[in-house]
Amino acid sequence: MTTKLDIAPNSDRELVLARIIDAPRENVYRCWTEPKLVTQWFAPKPWTTPRAEMDVRTGGSSLVVMAGPDGNEFPNPGVFLEVVPGKKIVLTDAYTKAWEPSEKPFMTVVLTFEDEGEGKTRYIARVAHWSVTDREQHEKMGFHEGWGQCADQLEEVAKRL
Repeated sequence: MTTKLDIAPNSDRELVLARIIDAPRENVYRCWTEPKLVTQWFAPKPWTTPRAEMDVRTGGSSLVVMAGPDGNEFPNPGVFLEVVPGKKIVLTDAYTKAWEPSEKPFMTVVLTFEDEGEGKTRYIARVAHWSVTDREQHEKMGFHEGWGQCADQLEEVAKRL
């Protein structure tokens, strides 16, 4: 089980998930950038991730499809704003692909991956929202529980690599 870290948000529009993951940094990064791995952990169970498509580079597009227990699918298109292999990923849903604006931007995610002792990773996800209302909505949707469960699932997959 991941170890929680207490890291404060930078603003009233940000949510933060911070963990020490018991897996090497390279493995944790791969779990975020390889579609066949993303589909194994990205959605909190009993939800699933039937499909992921990624062009992991600055300006590249991303599509991760989550499915509820009833089978309804929820596509999450976005664009990578910054990619520092093995260390940092910045992505947003403000664009759907090739700088095509989305109908309603919701968030920008800054993921950082740092070595933490022998074979562990300091994993921080900072999720900046376009408004306080969007941040509050994300909290009510279960951000802390859902992203926390996904971090545990991410750790399980990263440990197997």
